[in-house]
Amino acid sequence: MSHSSNVITAQAQETSTSNTPGIVIYWFRNDLRLADNQALIRACQHAENLVFVYCLPSATLQAQRWNLPHPGLHRQRFVESALADLSQQLHAMGSQLLEVSMSAVEFLPLLARELGSKVVYCEEIAAPYEQDDIYALRAAGLTVHTHWQSSLLDPTDLPFGADALPDVFTQFRTLIEAKGVQPPAPLPAPHSLPALPDNFGQIARKWAIDSHAAPVKPSAEAALLNDDRSSFPYFLSAFSGGSTTACAHVEIYLKRKLPHTYKQTRNQLSGLDYSTKFSPWLASGAISARQIFSALKRFEAELGANDGSYWIWFELLWRDYFRLLHLKYGRQLYSAKGLTDLPMPPHDAEKFNDWCLARTGNAFIDAAMAELAATGYLSNRMRQVVASYLIHELACDWRAGAAWFEAQLIDYDVYSNQGNWLYIAGRGTDPRNGRRFNIPKQVHDHDRDGTYRRLWGKLESDASNQ
Repeated sequence: MSHSSNVITAQAQETSTSNTPGIVIYWFRNDLRLADNQALIRACQHAENLVFVYCLPSATLQAQRWNLPHPGLHRQRFVESALADLSQQLHAMGSQLLEVSMSAVEFLPLLARELGSKVVYCEEIAAPYEQDDIYALRAAGLTVHTHWQSSLLDPTDLPFGADALPDVFTQFRTLIEAKGVQPPAPLPAPHSLPALPDNFGQIARKWAIDSHAAPVKPSAEAALLNDDRSSFPYFLSAFSGGSTTACAHVEIYLKRKLPHTYKQTRNQLSGLDYSTKFSPWLASGAISARQIFSALKRFEAELGANDGSYWIWFELLWRDYFRLLHLKYGRQLYSAKGLTDLPMPPHDAEKFNDWCLARTGNAFIDAAMAELAATGYLSNRMRQVVASYLIHELACDWRAGAAWFEAQLIDYDVYSNQGNWLYIAGRGTDPRNGRRFNIPKQVHDHDRDGTYRRLWGKLESDASNQ
Protein backbone atom coordinates (compact mmCIF):
# COMPACT_ATOMS: atom_id res chain seq x y z
CA MET A 1 0.00 0.00 0.00
CA SER A 2 1.38 3.40 -0.95
CA HIS A 3 1.54 6.31 1.46
CA SER A 4 -0.98 8.14 -0.73
CA SER A 5 -3.67 5.69 0.29
CA ASN A 6 -2.80 6.33 3.94
CA VAL A 7 -3.37 10.05 3.42
CA ILE A 8 -6.67 9.49 1.63
CA THR A 9 -7.84 7.03 4.26
CA ALA A 10 -7.02 9.42 7.09
CA GLN A 11 -8.89 12.27 5.46
CA ALA A 12 -11.87 10.07 4.62
CA GLN A 13 -11.96 8.91 8.23
CA GLU A 14 -12.08 12.53 9.37
CA THR A 15 -14.95 13.35 7.04
CA SER A 16 -17.05 10.62 8.63
CA THR A 17 -16.23 11.71 12.18
CA SER A 18 -19.12 12.84 14.32
CA ASN A 19 -19.47 16.58 14.68
CA THR A 20 -20.18 16.24 18.39
CA PRO A 21 -17.89 18.77 20.09
CA GLY A 22 -15.54 17.69 22.83
CA ILE A 23 -11.95 17.92 23.97
CA VAL A 24 -9.46 17.66 21.11
CA ILE A 25 -5.64 17.56 21.13
CA TYR A 26 -3.74 19.39 18.41
CA TRP A 27 -0.24 18.01 18.01
CA PHE A 28 2.18 20.40 16.32
CA ARG A 29 4.77 18.57 14.22
CA ASN A 30 6.56 20.42 11.40
CA ASP A 31 3.79 23.03 11.14
CA LEU A 32 4.62 25.66 13.75
CA ARG A 33 2.18 28.29 12.50
CA LEU A 34 -1.45 29.34 12.81
CA ALA A 35 -1.96 30.66 9.26
CA ASP A 36 -2.42 28.25 6.34
CA ASN A 37 -2.70 25.31 8.72
CA GLN A 38 -5.58 23.18 7.47
CA ALA A 39 -5.14 20.48 10.10
CA LEU A 40 -5.42 23.09 12.85
CA ILE A 41 -8.51 24.63 11.25
CA ARG A 42 -10.17 21.21 11.17
CA ALA A 43 -9.29 20.64 14.80
CA CYS A 44 -10.94 23.96 15.69
CA GLN A 45 -14.08 22.96 13.77
CA HIS A 46 -14.41 19.69 15.70
CA ALA A 47 -13.46 20.87 19.19
CA GLU A 48 -15.29 22.43 22.10
CA ASN A 49 -12.01 22.52 24.02
CA LEU A 50 -8.64 22.40 22.31
CA VAL A 51 -5.20 21.62 23.75
CA PHE A 52 -2.12 22.53 21.72
CA VAL A 53 0.89 20.27 22.26
CA TYR A 54 4.48 20.12 21.05
CA CYS A 55 6.50 17.00 21.87
CA LEU A 56 10.17 16.32 21.34
CA PRO A 57 10.57 14.61 17.97
CA SER A 58 11.13 10.88 18.18
CA ALA A 59 14.68 9.81 17.35
CA THR A 60 14.69 8.20 13.93
CA LEU A 61 16.25 4.86 13.21
CA GLN A 62 18.72 6.67 10.95
CA ALA A 63 20.06 8.68 13.88
CA GLN A 64 20.09 5.62 16.11
CA ARG A 65 21.83 3.43 13.53
CA TRP A 66 24.78 5.76 13.24
CA ASN A 67 24.79 6.78 16.92
CA LEU A 68 24.25 10.45 16.12
CA PRO A 69 22.52 13.21 18.12
CA HIS A 70 18.91 13.99 17.20
CA PRO A 71 18.47 16.84 16.67
CA GLY A 72 21.63 18.94 16.96
CA LEU A 73 21.94 22.00 19.18
CA HIS A 74 21.58 24.48 16.32
CA ARG A 75 18.18 23.15 15.27
CA GLN A 76 17.11 22.82 18.89
CA ARG A 77 17.75 26.52 19.44
CA PHE A 78 16.03 27.54 16.23
CA VAL A 79 12.95 25.45 17.04
CA GLU A 80 12.91 26.83 20.60
CA SER A 81 12.59 30.36 19.23
CA ALA A 82 9.87 29.20 16.82
CA LEU A 83 7.97 27.66 19.72
CA ALA A 84 8.33 30.86 21.73
CA ASP A 85 6.81 32.83 18.86
CA LEU A 86 3.99 30.30 18.45
CA SER A 87 3.32 30.32 22.17
CA GLN A 88 3.04 34.11 22.21
CA GLN A 89 0.54 34.01 19.33
CA LEU A 90 -1.56 31.38 21.08
CA HIS A 91 -1.43 33.35 24.33
CA ALA A 92 -2.67 36.46 22.52
CA MET A 93 -5.69 34.41 21.40
CA GLY A 94 -6.44 33.16 24.90
CA SER A 95 -4.79 29.78 24.62
CA GLN A 96 -1.46 28.16 25.52
CA LEU A 97 1.12 25.79 24.09
CA LEU A 98 1.97 22.73 26.16
CA GLU A 99 5.57 21.80 25.39
CA VAL A 100 6.83 18.55 26.89
CA SER A 101 10.18 16.76 26.94
CA MET A 102 8.73 13.44 25.83
CA SER A 103 7.98 11.94 22.44
CA ALA A 104 4.41 12.07 21.18
CA VAL A 105 4.16 8.28 21.36
CA GLU A 106 4.98 8.45 25.06
CA PHE A 107 3.05 11.56 26.01
CA LEU A 108 -0.15 11.83 23.97
CA PRO A 109 -1.77 8.67 25.41
CA LEU A 110 -1.02 9.99 28.92
CA LEU A 111 -2.47 13.38 28.07
CA ALA A 112 -5.53 11.83 26.46
CA ARG A 113 -6.29 9.88 29.64
CA GLU A 114 -6.02 12.99 31.80
CA LEU A 115 -8.25 14.95 29.42
CA GLY A 116 -10.78 12.17 28.92
CA SER A 117 -10.35 12.47 25.16
CA LYS A 118 -8.95 10.19 22.47
CA VAL A 119 -9.05 12.61 19.54
CA VAL A 120 -5.83 14.01 18.05
CA TYR A 121 -5.39 16.19 14.97
CA CYS A 122 -2.01 16.74 13.27
CA GLU A 123 -0.34 17.17 9.92
CA GLU A 124 0.43 14.16 7.74
CA ILE A 125 4.13 13.37 7.26
CA ALA A 126 4.63 10.58 4.73
CA ALA A 127 8.04 9.42 5.97
CA PRO A 128 8.41 6.02 7.63
CA TYR A 129 9.45 6.93 11.17
CA GLU A 130 6.90 9.74 11.33
CA GLN A 131 4.27 7.30 10.04
CA ASP A 132 5.31 4.82 12.72
CA ASP A 133 4.45 7.41 15.37
CA ILE A 134 0.90 7.63 13.98
CA TYR A 135 0.54 3.84 13.91
CA ALA A 136 1.75 3.61 17.51
CA LEU A 137 -0.70 6.27 18.69
CA ARG A 138 -3.60 4.53 16.98
CA ALA A 139 -2.50 1.22 18.46
CA ALA A 140 -2.62 2.93 21.88
CA GLY A 141 -6.31 3.64 21.31
CA LEU A 142 -6.20 7.23 20.05
CA THR A 143 -8.20 8.46 17.07
CA VAL A 144 -5.63 10.38 15.03
CA HIS A 145 -6.80 12.57 12.15
CA THR A 146 -3.98 13.63 9.85
CA HIS A 147 -4.05 16.17 7.06
CA TRP A 148 -1.57 16.57 4.19
CA GLN A 149 -0.51 20.23 4.11
CA SER A 150 3.23 20.72 3.67
CA SER A 151 3.38 20.81 -0.13
CA LEU A 152 2.88 23.76 -2.44
CA LEU A 153 0.55 21.88 -4.77
CA ASP A 154 -2.39 19.83 -3.56
CA PRO A 155 -1.85 16.16 -4.59
CA THR A 156 -5.53 15.95 -5.55
CA ASP A 157 -5.03 18.74 -8.12
CA LEU A 158 -2.26 16.93 -9.99
CA PRO A 159 -2.94 15.42 -13.44
CA PHE A 160 -1.85 12.00 -12.15
CA GLY A 161 -2.17 9.91 -9.01
CA ALA A 162 0.72 9.43 -6.61
CA ASP A 163 1.49 6.00 -8.09
CA ALA A 164 1.84 7.57 -11.55
CA LEU A 165 4.24 10.35 -10.51
CA PRO A 166 6.88 10.72 -13.27
CA ASP A 167 10.21 9.29 -12.16
CA VAL A 168 12.15 12.22 -13.63
CA PHE A 169 11.74 15.69 -12.14
CA THR A 170 11.89 17.46 -15.50
CA GLN A 171 8.97 15.39 -16.78
CA PHE A 172 7.04 16.22 -13.60
CA ARG A 173 7.75 19.97 -13.88
CA THR A 174 6.94 20.09 -17.60
CA LEU A 175 3.62 18.34 -17.07
CA ILE A 176 2.67 20.58 -14.13
CA GLU A 177 3.45 23.72 -16.12
CA ALA A 178 1.76 22.45 -19.30
CA LYS A 179 -1.44 21.71 -17.38
CA GLY A 180 -1.28 25.05 -15.59
CA VAL A 181 -1.53 23.50 -12.13
CA GLN A 182 -1.48 26.20 -9.46
CA PRO A 183 -1.37 25.95 -5.67
CA PRO A 184 -4.41 26.79 -3.56
CA ALA A 185 -4.42 30.19 -1.91
CA PRO A 186 -3.05 30.14 1.65
CA LEU A 187 -5.67 30.09 4.40
CA PRO A 188 -5.83 32.81 7.06
CA ALA A 189 -5.25 31.99 10.70
CA PRO A 190 -8.37 31.19 12.74
CA HIS A 191 -10.11 34.28 14.11
CA SER A 192 -10.66 32.53 17.44
CA LEU A 193 -9.68 29.30 19.16
CA PRO A 194 -11.71 26.85 21.24
CA ALA A 195 -11.23 27.31 24.96
CA LEU A 196 -8.78 25.31 27.03
CA PRO A 197 -10.30 22.55 29.18
CA ASP A 198 -10.87 23.32 32.85
CA ASN A 199 -8.02 21.10 34.05
CA PHE A 200 -5.40 22.47 31.64
CA GLY A 201 -3.58 24.46 34.32
CA GLN A 202 -3.14 21.36 36.44
CA ILE A 203 -1.87 19.38 33.43
CA ALA A 204 0.55 22.15 32.40
CA ARG A 205 2.02 22.34 35.91
CA LYS A 206 2.58 18.58 35.82
CA TRP A 207 4.07 18.18 32.34
CA ALA A 208 5.20 21.45 30.75
CA ILE A 209 8.92 22.12 30.49
CA ASP A 210 8.47 25.82 29.64
CA SER A 211 5.36 27.90 29.08
CA HIS A 212 7.35 30.22 26.73
CA ALA A 213 5.46 33.16 28.21
CA ALA A 214 8.65 35.17 27.65
CA PRO A 215 11.18 34.98 24.81
CA VAL A 216 13.85 32.32 25.08
CA LYS A 217 16.93 33.53 26.96
CA PRO A 218 20.13 32.15 25.48
CA SER A 219 22.19 30.09 27.89
CA ALA A 220 25.97 30.31 28.25
CA GLU A 221 26.26 27.09 26.23
CA ALA A 222 24.02 28.47 23.49
CA ALA A 223 26.06 31.67 23.30
CA LEU A 224 29.06 29.59 22.24
CA LEU A 225 27.11 28.53 19.14
CA ASN A 226 26.74 32.09 17.85
CA ASP A 227 29.21 32.30 14.96
CA ASP A 228 29.24 35.60 13.11
CA ARG A 229 30.50 33.86 9.97
CA SER A 230 27.14 32.11 9.61
CA SER A 231 25.14 32.51 6.40
CA PHE A 232 22.01 31.94 8.49
CA PRO A 233 22.64 33.65 11.86
CA TYR A 234 19.60 32.27 13.67
CA PHE A 235 20.85 33.82 16.93
CA LEU A 236 19.96 37.28 15.54
CA SER A 237 16.37 38.44 15.88
CA ALA A 238 15.97 38.87 12.11
CA PHE A 239 16.70 35.15 11.61
CA SER A 240 15.03 33.66 14.68
CA GLY A 241 12.42 30.93 14.38
CA GLY A 242 8.69 31.49 14.20
CA SER A 243 6.10 32.71 11.74
CA THR A 244 6.44 36.37 12.75
CA THR A 245 10.08 36.49 11.65
CA ALA A 246 9.47 34.20 8.67
CA CYS A 247 6.80 36.45 7.19
CA ALA A 248 8.90 39.55 7.85
CA HIS A 249 11.92 37.93 6.15
CA VAL A 250 9.90 37.09 3.03
CA GLU A 251 8.58 40.64 2.80
CA ILE A 252 12.05 42.15 3.23
CA TYR A 253 13.53 39.74 0.65
CA LEU A 254 10.88 40.77 -1.87
CA LYS A 255 11.10 44.48 -1.04
CA ARG A 256 14.82 44.38 -1.80
CA LYS A 257 13.98 42.83 -5.22
CA LEU A 258 16.29 39.89 -4.52
CA PRO A 259 14.17 37.39 -6.49
CA HIS A 260 15.33 39.08 -9.69
CA THR A 261 18.95 38.07 -9.00
CA TYR A 262 18.29 34.71 -7.30
CA LYS A 263 19.30 32.50 -10.23
CA GLN A 264 22.62 34.31 -10.63
CA THR A 265 23.57 34.17 -6.95
CA ARG A 266 22.09 30.87 -5.71
CA ASN A 267 25.33 28.88 -6.12
CA GLN A 268 27.44 31.20 -3.98
CA LEU A 269 28.89 29.75 -0.80
CA SER A 270 28.63 32.45 1.88
CA GLY A 271 26.56 35.47 2.81
CA LEU A 272 23.06 36.49 3.77
CA ASP A 273 21.61 37.35 0.37
CA TYR A 274 22.88 34.79 -2.15
CA SER A 275 19.86 32.52 -1.55
CA THR A 276 16.35 33.10 -0.24
CA LYS A 277 17.05 31.56 3.21
CA PHE A 278 13.41 30.45 3.33
CA SER A 279 14.34 26.83 4.07
CA PRO A 280 14.72 26.92 7.90
CA TRP A 281 11.26 28.42 8.35
CA LEU A 282 9.78 26.07 5.76
CA ALA A 283 11.36 23.08 7.50
CA SER A 284 9.86 23.94 10.89
CA GLY A 285 6.56 24.91 9.29
CA ALA A 286 6.71 28.48 10.57
CA ILE A 287 5.67 29.49 7.05
CA SER A 288 4.10 27.45 4.28
CA ALA A 289 5.21 27.12 0.67
CA ARG A 290 1.82 28.53 -0.35
CA GLN A 291 2.35 31.66 1.73
CA ILE A 292 5.73 32.19 0.05
CA PHE A 293 4.36 31.54 -3.42
CA SER A 294 1.44 33.91 -2.88
CA ALA A 295 3.87 36.67 -1.83
CA LEU A 296 6.09 35.89 -4.83
CA LYS A 297 3.18 36.22 -7.26
CA ARG A 298 2.28 39.60 -5.76
CA PHE A 299 5.91 40.63 -6.21
CA GLU A 300 5.92 39.54 -9.87
CA ALA A 301 2.62 41.33 -10.54
CA GLU A 302 4.04 44.57 -9.17
CA LEU A 303 7.70 44.44 -10.20
CA GLY A 304 7.80 41.91 -13.00
CA ALA A 305 8.88 38.30 -13.39
CA ASN A 306 12.20 37.07 -14.71
CA ASP A 307 14.28 33.89 -14.69
CA GLY A 308 15.31 34.62 -11.08
CA SER A 309 11.79 34.78 -9.69
CA TYR A 310 10.83 31.79 -11.85
CA TRP A 311 13.68 29.82 -10.28
CA ILE A 312 12.13 30.20 -6.83
CA TRP A 313 9.01 28.49 -8.19
CA PHE A 314 11.33 25.89 -9.74
CA GLU A 315 12.93 25.16 -6.35
CA LEU A 316 9.54 24.97 -4.63
CA LEU A 317 8.54 22.39 -7.25
CA TRP A 318 11.66 20.35 -6.40
CA ARG A 319 10.59 20.49 -2.76
CA ASP A 320 7.14 19.20 -3.74
CA TYR A 321 8.64 16.48 -5.92
CA PHE A 322 10.59 14.98 -3.02
CA ARG A 323 7.35 14.93 -1.00
CA LEU A 324 5.43 13.23 -3.77
CA LEU A 325 8.19 10.63 -4.14
CA HIS A 326 7.42 9.63 -0.55
CA LEU A 327 3.76 9.18 -1.44
CA LYS A 328 4.78 6.88 -4.29
CA TYR A 329 7.65 4.89 -2.79
CA GLY A 330 7.47 5.28 0.99
CA ARG A 331 9.93 3.10 2.88
CA GLN A 332 11.81 2.06 -0.25
CA LEU A 333 13.47 5.46 -0.17
CA TYR A 334 15.14 4.52 3.12
CA SER A 335 16.56 1.14 2.15
CA ALA A 336 20.29 0.80 1.51
CA LYS A 337 19.75 0.16 -2.21
CA GLY A 338 17.12 2.86 -2.52
CA LEU A 339 15.05 2.35 -5.65
CA THR A 340 17.80 0.53 -7.54
CA ASP A 341 19.35 -2.92 -7.88
CA LEU A 342 22.80 -1.54 -7.12
CA PRO A 343 24.95 -3.43 -4.60
CA MET A 344 24.80 -2.51 -0.95
CA PRO A 345 26.74 0.72 -0.36
CA PRO A 346 30.22 0.33 1.14
CA HIS A 347 31.09 2.07 4.36
CA ASP A 348 34.31 3.11 6.06
CA ALA A 349 33.51 4.21 9.61
CA GLU A 350 36.87 5.94 10.10
CA LYS A 351 36.57 7.98 6.92
CA PHE A 352 32.98 8.87 7.77
CA ASN A 353 34.10 10.13 11.17
CA ASP A 354 36.85 12.21 9.57
CA TRP A 355 34.28 13.69 7.16
CA CYS A 356 31.96 14.61 10.04
CA LEU A 357 34.80 16.22 12.00
CA ALA A 358 36.18 18.22 9.03
CA ARG A 359 39.49 16.37 8.92
CA THR A 360 39.49 14.64 5.53
CA GLY A 361 42.58 16.62 4.48
CA ASN A 362 40.71 18.22 1.56
CA ALA A 363 40.54 21.93 2.35
CA PHE A 364 37.35 22.58 0.41
CA ILE A 365 35.44 19.69 1.99
CA ASP A 366 36.77 20.39 5.46
CA ALA A 367 35.78 24.05 5.22
CA ALA A 368 32.22 23.04 4.46
CA MET A 369 32.03 20.47 7.23
CA ALA A 370 33.48 23.01 9.66
CA GLU A 371 30.82 25.51 8.63
CA LEU A 372 28.07 22.92 9.10
CA ALA A 373 29.25 22.02 12.59
CA ALA A 374 29.75 25.65 13.64
CA THR A 375 26.49 27.06 12.27
CA GLY A 376 24.04 24.30 11.41
CA TYR A 377 23.84 25.67 7.88
CA LEU A 378 25.48 25.04 4.51
CA SER A 379 24.88 26.39 1.02
CA ASN A 380 23.07 24.15 -1.44
CA ARG A 381 26.18 23.94 -3.60
CA MET A 382 28.36 22.74 -0.74
CA ARG A 383 25.74 20.24 0.45
CA GLN A 384 25.95 18.56 -2.93
CA VAL A 385 29.74 18.72 -3.03
CA VAL A 386 30.31 17.18 0.42
CA ALA A 387 27.66 14.53 -0.21
CA SER A 388 29.35 13.54 -3.46
CA TYR A 389 32.74 13.44 -1.72
CA LEU A 390 31.47 11.15 1.05
CA ILE A 391 29.81 8.74 -1.36
CA HIS A 392 32.06 8.72 -4.39
CA GLU A 393 35.50 9.61 -3.02
CA LEU A 394 35.40 8.13 0.50
CA ALA A 395 33.16 5.17 -0.43
CA CYS A 396 30.86 5.61 2.56
CA ASP A 397 27.23 4.70 3.04
CA TRP A 398 24.98 7.49 1.77
CA ARG A 399 22.56 6.82 4.64
CA ALA A 400 25.25 7.81 7.14
CA GLY A 401 25.62 11.16 5.41
CA ALA A 402 21.85 11.66 5.39
CA ALA A 403 21.76 10.93 9.12
CA TRP A 404 24.59 13.42 9.79
CA PHE A 405 22.72 16.14 7.91
CA GLU A 406 19.62 15.25 9.92
CA ALA A 407 21.60 15.73 13.11
CA GLN A 408 23.24 19.00 12.04
CA LEU A 409 21.04 21.09 9.76
CA ILE A 410 18.83 23.88 11.07
CA ASP A 411 16.67 23.44 7.98
CA TYR A 412 16.53 19.64 8.04
CA ASP A 413 13.52 18.45 6.05
CA VAL A 414 12.95 14.71 5.98
CA TYR A 415 11.68 14.68 2.38
CA SER A 416 14.31 16.93 0.80
CA ASN A 417 17.16 15.43 2.79
CA GLN A 418 16.37 11.88 1.75
CA GLY A 419 15.61 12.87 -1.84
CA ASN A 420 18.84 14.81 -2.30
CA TRP A 421 21.05 12.09 -0.82
CA LEU A 422 19.42 9.46 -3.06
CA TYR A 423 19.95 11.81 -6.00
CA ILE A 424 23.69 12.20 -5.34
CA ALA A 425 24.09 8.48 -4.63
CA GLY A 426 22.28 7.46 -7.81
CA ARG A 427 19.80 5.35 -5.86
CA GLY A 428 16.67 7.41 -6.49
CA THR A 429 14.67 8.11 -9.64
CA ASP A 430 17.24 10.23 -11.47
CA PRO A 431 18.19 8.63 -14.82
CA ARG A 432 21.91 9.18 -14.24
CA ASN A 433 23.80 6.85 -11.91
CA GLY A 434 24.52 9.44 -9.28
CA ARG A 435 26.16 12.85 -9.32
CA ARG A 436 29.91 12.72 -8.82
CA PHE A 437 31.29 16.23 -8.46
CA ASN A 438 34.80 17.01 -9.69
CA ILE A 439 36.21 18.63 -6.55
CA PRO A 440 39.08 20.60 -8.19
CA LYS A 441 36.59 21.98 -10.71
CA GLN A 442 34.21 22.98 -7.91
CA VAL A 443 37.08 24.79 -6.20
CA HIS A 444 37.98 26.53 -9.46
CA ASP A 445 34.39 27.55 -10.16
CA HIS A 446 33.30 28.59 -6.67
CA ASP A 447 36.36 29.34 -4.51
CA ARG A 448 39.19 30.11 -6.90
CA ASP A 449 40.70 32.79 -4.66
CA GLY A 450 40.34 30.72 -1.48
CA THR A 451 37.93 33.11 0.25
CA TYR A 452 35.64 30.34 1.49
CA ARG A 453 38.48 28.10 2.69
CA ARG A 454 40.14 31.03 4.48
CA LEU A 455 36.83 31.93 6.13
CA TRP A 456 36.74 28.51 7.78
CA GLY A 457 40.47 28.30 8.46
CA LYS A 458 41.17 25.42 6.09
CA LEU A 459 43.22 26.90 3.28
CA GLU A 460 46.60 25.55 4.45
CA SER A 461 45.37 22.01 5.08
CA ASP A 462 45.45 20.97 1.44
CA ALA A 463 48.01 22.64 -0.79
CA SER A 464 46.57 20.94 -3.88
CA ASN A 465 43.40 23.01 -3.57
CA GLN A 466 45.04 26.40 -3.25
